[in-house]
Amino acid sequence: MALSSPGTGPETGATSTGTAGPATPTGATGASTPGPAAPAGATGKGVPGPAVPGSPTAPRPTRGLLPLLFTGNTAMYALYIGVPGMLLALQIEAIDPAGKVANFGLVSGISAIFATVFNPVAGALSDRSGRRNPWILAGGLLALPVMLLLGSVHTILLVTIAWCLGQAVMNVYQAALTSVVPDRVPLAARGKASAAVGLGFPVGSTVGALLGAAFSEHYRTGYLVFGAIVAATAVLFTACAREERMPPKAALPVKAQIAAFGGALKDHDFRWAFIGRALLVLGYFAVAGFQLYILKDHTDLPAGLSAEEAVAILMPVNSVAMVVSTVLGGWLSDRLDRRKLFVGASAALAALALLVPAFSASWTAMLVFSVVNGLGFGCYMAVDTALVTMVLPRAEDAARDMGVLNVANAGPQIVAPFVASLIVSLSGGYTALFLVAAVLSVLGALAVRPIRSVR
Repeated sequence: MALSSPGTGPETGATSTGTAGPATPTGATGASTPGPAAPAGATGKGVPGPAVPGSPTAPRPTRGLLPLLFTGNTAMYALYIGVPGMLLALQIEAIDPAGKVANFGLVSGISAIFATVFNPVAGALSDRSGRRNPWILAGGLLALPVMLLLGSVHTILLVTIAWCLGQAVMNVYQAALTSVVPDRVPLAARGKASAAVGLGFPVGSTVGALLGAAFSEHYRTGYLVFGAIVAATAVLFTACAREERMPPKAALPVKAQIAAFGGALKDHDFRWAFIGRALLVLGYFAVAGFQLYILKDHTDLPAGLSAEEAVAILMPVNSVAMVVSTVLGGWLSDRLDRRKLFVGASAALAALALLVPAFSASWTAMLVFSVVNGLGFGCYMAVDTALVTMVLPRAEDAARDMGVLNVANAGPQIVAPFVASLIVSLSGGYTALFLVAAVLSVLGALAVRPIRSVR
C-alpha cells in the first residue's frame, strides 16, 4: 500500500536540481540520462522545451478526470484499510488466536517486500511503455481473483502468499494511477487534482472500515467485495479517462535501472522529503494497522459495543476530521505559500494525538485520538503531497521517481504491523506502541527542516 503524492500547487515547478520556483513554460525540467533534449519536453538546468504532459501548455485533461481520480483512489484505500485493518486481522485471529499479534506482524512484514518492490518497478514499466491505463486495468482486474484466493486459504503460510500477491497487483494499479496527475494535469490545476486524490484516503478509509465491519463474520465474502470494487473502478477509469500515449523509453541494463532508482535519493530535498514521509507514515500505520486489536485488548469499550462496531465508529470520525484539515490545510498553505510550516506543525499534532490513548485506555480517549489524529494527518498529507512533487528530481521520470517516493508510503504502511507486533510483544501492551509512534511523528516533523527549495 502506498499513499500517493500526485499534485502540486499551481505556482511552482520542479527543476533538475530539485529547486522550486516560478513555473517555467514546461512546468518541469530535468533529464534522467545525459544526451540531447528529447521530445518529452524537459531539458536540464531549467531550460524550457516542448510541451510535456502536465505542463501549462499541455492539452486539457479528460473531462471528469478529477472525479475519476477520486473514485480510483477511494477504491484503492478502501481495500488497503478494510482488508488488512479488519478482514486479514480477523482471518489470522481465526487461524491462531493465541499467536495473532506475531502472525499478523509476520504476514505484514513479508508482504512489505512485495509492496516496496512492485511500486517503483511497475512505475518504471509504465514509463517504458508510455501508457498508464493498461497497468491500471491489469492491476485492478487481478485484484478480484487474488482476493478470492486470499479468502479461501486456511493457513498462515498460504495467507502470507496470497496477501503478497495482493500487494503486488495493488501496487501495479497504484503506481500507474499515481502517475496520472503529473502526466495529464496542467500545473495550474494540480491543486484541485491533489485535493481529489487526497480526499480518496479519508473517504476510502471510511468505506473500508464500514465494509470490513459489515463482513466481519463473513470475511471471505468481504474479500470478494473489495476485489470487485477495485476491478470495477479500474474498468470505469480506463474506459472514461482519455490517455495520449507518451513516447516509450528504451530499455536500460539492469545495473542502470537499479542505479536510476537509487539516484533519485541522491537529490538533497527529495531525500529529506522521503525520510519525513517514511517516518510519519510508519508512526501512523503502526497504530492504525493494529486498531482492531487495540480496541479488543487495550481500550475499555462501553457495554454492548464490540471492537468491530467501534472501528466502524472511529473511522468515519477520523475521516471527517481528515477531510476538514485536508481542505483547510491545502488552501492555507497555497494562500500563504508555506509548505514546511504546515507539514511540521501537522506532524507534531499527530504526535500529540498519540499521547492521549497512551495515558488513557478509555473509549473517550480513543474518540479524542481519532479526531486530533485525523486533523494532523489530513493536513500533513494534503500539504506534503504538494511539497514532495515540488522536489521530484526528474520530470520525464515522474512515474519512476513517484514510485521511489511511494516506497516511503508503501514500505512503512506494510512494515508497520511487523514493527508494532515486536513492540507489543516486547512491552506486553500497547502503551509503548503509542509512545514510539509519537516519537516517529516528531522525527517526521523535524525531517522537513533541511529541505531548501520549498518554504
